[in-house]
Amino acid sequence: MFATYLIGLREGLEATLVVSILVAFLVKSNRRNRLPHVWLGVGAAVALSVFFGWLIEYTSTSLLQTSESRELFDAVTSVAAVVFVTWMIFWMRKAARSIAGELRGKLTEALAVGAIAVAGMAFLAVIREGLETALIFYSAAKSTAGDTVRDAMFALVGGILTAVVLGFLLYRSALRLNLSKFFTWTGALLILVAAGIFKYGVHDFQEAGVLPGLNQHAFDISGALDPSTWYAALLSGMFNITAAPTVLEMIAWVAYAVPVLVLFLRKPASPARPAAPAAPPAATGDAATTPAEPAEPAAAEAPTTTATQRA
Repeated sequence: MFATYLIGLREGLEATLVVSILVAFLVKSNRRNRLPHVWLGVGAAVALSVFFGWLIEYTSTSLLQTSESRELFDAVTSVAAVVFVTWMIFWMRKAARSIAGELRGKLTEALAVGAIAVAGMAFLAVIREGLETALIFYSAAKSTAGDTVRDAMFALVGGILTAVVLGFLLYRSALRLNLSKFFTWTGALLILVAAGIFKYGVHDFQEAGVLPGLNQHAFDISGALDPSTWYAALLSGMFNITAAPTVLEMIAWVAYAVPVLVLFLRKPASPARPAAPAAPPAATGDAATTPAEPAEPAAAEAPTTTATQRA
């Protein structure tokens, strides 16, 4: 359940921060009359995300008639979820410093157009997080052994509610949170969750007969890793680590987790400092020597955001 809680917390906080930026901008610019349109767009995004999640589940359980087709569908959705998770965490690391300014700029343009544009802008700002959450939740819930869909849903809702509370406290300046460290740690954990989902997807491809090696196990530690123990349930539920994985499953897990973790945790290269201009030659004769103008210092890196800033 912790994996789905983490998904709800991470995605929910991203969406909450987006909404708080829009609300703060309207409040400060004395455009409170546009707040209902923002909430209308947010509500529509949430409703569409819930419908998308239901559609995925309905397709798997009702529209697909054979076990092979259901396994193949689950495998494809698992791979798609891994792609979305990977893109999301790297995009957030890159765009975190500029997202607030971009949202304010887009909202300013929408205000000049009218109410529908404001609602549409809020909808587009939130819908990406909602669709990602629905897809990742479905794949994570399927890959988690031992947990029921009901338990996974409670964990997801709990994560989202926690994110909403944190976002509200940040907006009211009642809480300071180092968002850079938060997204770094949750991003690293989500990479491990995604590795487990990818491993599960490979297993489903094997179940569907698309990939070979279903009975070729990499190892079998079922004697040491009792599935009924709490730590076995934690490893299986969080990272899909099982006692007897196939060779292809383990290759997939390692091939994804190791390079992606290294790339994600690698410190970004610092921007190159501009070279100092060469000093002009000293004047000769009776003229006074003019001191060289000092080089302009390189721009310092923007500080890490620790709380949601009001617009």
